Amino acid sequence: MATDEYHRRTVITRLAVAESDSNLLERTIDHWLEGCNIASEMAWGVADTAIDVQQLTYDRIRDETALGSQHSVLATHHVARAIRSGLERRRTGYRATRPEFTSRSMTFDARTMTVFPEREEVSLTTCGDHPRVRADLVLPDDDDGYQYEYLGNDDWEPTESTLHYRDGDWYLHLGVRKPVDVDPDSENGTVLGVDLGVSEIAVTSTARFFSAGELNHVRREFERIRSNIQSSGSRSAYRTLEDVSGREEEFVKHVLHEVANGIVEEALEYDCDGIVFEELNGIRERLPNADWHSEWAFDTLRSYVVYKAKAEGLFVDTTSPANTSRRCPECGSTDSANRVSRDKFDCQSCGCTGHADYIASKNVAAAYLRRGQQSSRRRGVGQYALKSGTVTPNTGFSPYGGEPADESTDKSTS
Repeated sequence: MATDEYHRRTVITRLAVAESDSNLLERTIDHWLEGCNIASEMAWGVADTAIDVQQLTYDRIRDETALGSQHSVLATHHVARAIRSGLERRRTGYRATRPEFTSRSMTFDARTMTVFPEREEVSLTTCGDHPRVRADLVLPDDDDGYQYEYLGNDDWEPTESTLHYRDGDWYLHLGVRKPVDVDPDSENGTVLGVDLGVSEIAVTSTARFFSAGELNHVRREFERIRSNIQSSGSRSAYRTLEDVSGREEEFVKHVLHEVANGIVEEALEYDCDGIVFEELNGIRERLPNADWHSEWAFDTLRSYVVYKAKAEGLFVDTTSPANTSRRCPECGSTDSANRVSRDKFDCQSCGCTGHADYIASKNVAAAYLRRGQQSSRRRGVGQYALKSGTVTPNTGFSPYGGEPADESTDKSTS
């Protein structure tokens, strides 16, 4: 079945580069950075989509640098992503200035890079009329290195990658991809509900909590550092600010990767077929007090879960967020007073109480199963996972193993 969706991985390896070729690659990065800064100067405040930035800046990059046609295109797309990231920061209340490119790295794709797995070698296009350079992939001596799972495997094809120059060494972050299989079918499948929140980054319907405490703390520290730098007024303040913002973004991505891994692990542990989130549209209005979040962060977390889940044969889907924060999972009451506080849920009709985000995660899963003409039917799922059993919309709670069990809605303190 044809598909435009892929599993994606990054294979990181050091490159063994001859001295003359290393000099040529450094010059190529110089031209790449010049091209990116030209595009940033021209497009900032004018264009932010890949095609618009390309149309606006391509000719000047070709005229003023030695980049070839494809690398000029890649530079414009790289700048467009940076501009969109800056605009998102501005929308979430952070200071955003025109991107300036100084990092010794650049992008390659299938047109500018060829990988020869059988020879453990890569060929890279350089600037001007210079030929391609070839470099050996420095792989582990034994076959246990994860790189061998993807190199030389016909299921995985190289895609957009990044070349880095650090401390005198060259590193290739090689992107690879393979098509996603059709979503699995099952007769009595199970979904895991996930709620995104304020004090918790995410909570699953199996009562796993991913706290935002450390993330909030570190981001406040980065904000304090930025304020101090801005007040210094030094000439190097701009570049220092960009470096600080880059380190903050990398930290956030690291945390989101860990949360995504945990969500997928939870789905696998409870034998789920899929993972369900609420739709992200309007989430900033629904969670105005989430210090750690931005629409970018929520979207990034879900994208991480998507590719990690699909690699494990799980599907990921969304459902409407309507009433998920105030609906009682026991009696169905949607009284607005049910949500007592940020963390506490107390049904005004039946007295069901619990941690509000955990209640919401169950409601997300239940809403997915209840909705009409739903994709859940095509996937054969009809229940959602709790810590001690499963729930179906019609028959209710069934404990694992058939033994009676109490399903607590309170957050675990263990």
